[in-house]
Amino acid sequence: MMTNSPHDPSFDRAMIDATLQLAQQHGWQRTSLVEAAREAGLPLARVRQRFPFKAMILLHLNRHIDEAALCGERYGTTVRERLFDLLMRRFDAMQDYRAGLCAVMHTLPRDPALAAFLAATTMESLRWIADAAGLECRGLGGIIRQNALLALWSRTIVSWEKDSSPDLTTTMQTLDQALTRAERLGLLKAASSHHLSDSPLQDEGGLPDYVAPKDEDEIL
Repeated sequence: MMTNSPHDPSFDRAMIDATLQLAQQHGWQRTSLVEAAREAGLPLARVRQRFPFKAMILLHLNRHIDEAALCGERYGTTVRERLFDLLMRRFDAMQDYRAGLCAVMHTLPRDPALAAFLAATTMESLRWIADAAGLECRGLGGIIRQNALLALWSRTIVSWEKDSSPDLTTTMQTLDQALTRAERLGLLKAASSHHLSDSPLQDEGGLPDYVAPKDEDEIL
């Protein structure tokens, strides 16, 4: 049962589900938060308070996906192995919203503002992934490695969109190949001060500002 808290996770989940379901049916641009609220049986006043504009749906969903990727124990003894594990956790979490997310992706070429917003939130998520994997992110080299990770993610998400296999075989192959290439180019340097443990990943807050990506082909 939903509580009266405006930050109730079940409230957010119901609103996200309804919005992406409508996006799947009618497209993201034709989807209304009012219609989604009615579809989910949620009070408009609470929806307006929690989701003042439609892109907030994607922001909250992105955080939910991040939580799914970052929870639990780290796997792998190298930066490459840990990046593969963490990024595949993100794709696994995205599967529950696949059709709706694909509808959003199809909108991006016609909506530069939304594309810029999602680029910034994606970069923030990848900074968490990079830190959790122990990738060196300091200095100019760190900026290059972060941009390489964004290019790697962007390339793999195109494969994910087309991947109809139940176990995401094609997505895993694309990610594996991209990581292999990044490793060969020396872009997966481990942070010298990063100490891994077997404890679960913890959210510690505070992320640097978004850095615009460089040319993907030059990076990867």
